[in-house]
Amino acid sequence: EVFSQAGMPAIGTSCTNPNVTADCDVYFRLAFLDPFQGTVLANYAYNELGVDNAYVLGMLGSDYDQGLIYYVTQAFQELGGTVTAESFPEGTANFVSYVNNAKSAGAGVIFCPVSINYAQLIVEAAAAQGFEGTILGGDTLDSNMVVEAAKGKDVDVKITTFYQEGGNPEFDAGIKEWINANADAKTNNGGNDMVS
Repeated sequence: EVFSQAGMPAIGTSCTNPNVTADCDVYFRLAFLDPFQGTVLANYAYNELGVDNAYVLGMLGSDYDQGLIYYVTQAFQELGGTVTAESFPEGTANFVSYVNNAKSAGAGVIFCPVSINYAQLIVEAAAAQGFEGTILGGDTLDSNMVVEAAKGKDVDVKITTFYQEGGNPEFDAGIKEWINANADAKTNNGGNDMVS
């Protein structure tokens, strides 16, 4: 609304929720939309992984989590799949019961489009509880921290992303140079120069 009132063009680099730029003729985006992202994830789970039972988990009150869960659920059910949905309150630190609920439901995937901190905890809980399915995440899981949480554990994590390292070697080299030249950037990037 602020951009619209000011008549100032703006470009969102990572906003995927369609409501972010809705009804604003000066606000544009570079990223895909959640209806697309959700449909791709649902199709991947159902058609590529052969899963017909999904568990979806997001934070209560998070527009991003709940919006993407809506689109995944809608698309997955249209394919013929069954969805078990749960939400957790902000500040949750233990996801063992949620992972066990997914296992009890017979879910082949846990779809959790959550923040990086929660994603790390979910990955760790899934590994500790022996979840044998796939953890699916939206673009928020595209983080070195999530990769580190999964490292050395028997857990399968798949995400949607805007860019994968290796897509443009010249771009990767420039980003890595910038990360390695700045201690804060490297710390904020999980302590390494992986492009996520």
